[in-house]
Amino acid sequence: MLIIPIKEGENIDRALKRFKRKFDKTGVKRQLQNRKQFTKPSVERRAQIQKAQYIQSLRDAEDNV
Repeated sequence: MLIIPIKEGENIDRALKRFKRKFDKTGVKRQLQNRKQFTKPSVERRAQIQKAQYIQSLRDAEDNV
């Protein structure tokens, strides 16, 4: 449960923005989206490998500069 203390004289829009930012950091929305649809373990593994290859290529490009 998220608790956002509202300071004296604080705008409700600013408090709502803080709540949204904190909610995004928890990852609940992303987790719900992932649970909506089943993905095969092989597909997850392939996506993970592709992500690792992409990050490695970025690091290699950074080292060459």
